[in-house]
Amino acid sequence: MKSVKLKKYAGNPILGPVADSAWQASVVTNPAAWYDEKADEFIMIYRAAGHDDKHLVYLGMAKSKDGFHFERCSTEPLFAPPETGADMGCMEDPRIVKFGEYFFITYAARMNPPGKYWELDKGDFSNTTYVPPHFREKLPEELPIALRKNITSTHLLITKNFKEYWRAGRMTDATVDDRDVIIFPEKINGKFYTLHRPMSWTGPEYGTQFPAMWIAACDDLLEAKRLQLLAKAEFPWECKIGGSTPPLKTKDGWLTLYHGVGPDKYYRTGALLLDLNDPTKVLCRTPDWLMEPDQQWETQGFYKGVAFPCGNVIKGDTLFVYYGGGDVVCAVATCSVSELLAYLKANPVSEKSELASHAVA
Repeated sequence: MKSVKLKKYAGNPILGPVADSAWQASVVTNPAAWYDEKADEFIMIYRAAGHDDKHLVYLGMAKSKDGFHFERCSTEPLFAPPETGADMGCMEDPRIVKFGEYFFITYAARMNPPGKYWELDKGDFSNTTYVPPHFREKLPEELPIALRKNITSTHLLITKNFKEYWRAGRMTDATVDDRDVIIFPEKINGKFYTLHRPMSWTGPEYGTQFPAMWIAACDDLLEAKRLQLLAKAEFPWECKIGGSTPPLKTKDGWLTLYHGVGPDKYYRTGALLLDLNDPTKVLCRTPDWLMEPDQQWETQGFYKGVAFPCGNVIKGDTLFVYYGGGDVVCAVATCSVSELLAYLKANPVSEKSELASHAVA
């Protein structure tokens, strides 16, 4: 079967920086998305930053009636990093699901702002510029790794009305860089399920050469989780892979988009189909990418070669995928849900395939 590609909206980018806004003058990107069926309205939660040297990262909000034309809800941030705490450096790459009346938003956080990360060696976020002055000469080895290396953890934000919030806290091990944590939108057999991408979990003991997608079942979203390897790099366009958007429930399984970073450092998008009753089982996988960076605002920017989805919704037979381009702007791409499911089902994962899904840590 011919591969399916996400069709990028001709009017992209759909949202970008605001020159006269201190908190979103340089970055408006990597948006989460939710479709409110009752209001027939699309909600977008995006990552934003200004021109400050610290590069503090905020969350903003926009809404749309058609999924393409968005208007910002306020001139103020939806949520800003607190003055103290484990997420005081930034709030990045949100993902949003809903349980009952409450929205659950996961976001990547650092204890210190990332600074001008695009000028650093990729993957190295050690940043001593903004730590307290008496620590700047030399960081003690006894200092927690989250401070010494400024690694990313994932935190949980809960709201009912996007006006009042519970900062629920960290969902991940503070010693592991685990930023792509995504919650399944409903409990399965009485358990919460979450996707993870622990950066340092590579090597024979973890069953994967590169950072990979892991999955966990838990009774409480803030409890310590036992992770199981779900999927790792399989195709030429993949090395490091990780979850991108919240899984969507379909008649054929959990439709799950992921990002694959290839040898050329480009971020491309693939898809998995997971078993509805046991999402630790990968049923199908796209052998070819659904989307790659090919526009100037994707191949350039603060991070070159990035088309990075954080949000997806289904309306009718259309899958809307919301993504960041170049770590600077927001964009949207679409495809037929039925065509994508047919493409996935034409590429079942062999029971003999070496998925190493038995690896547990």
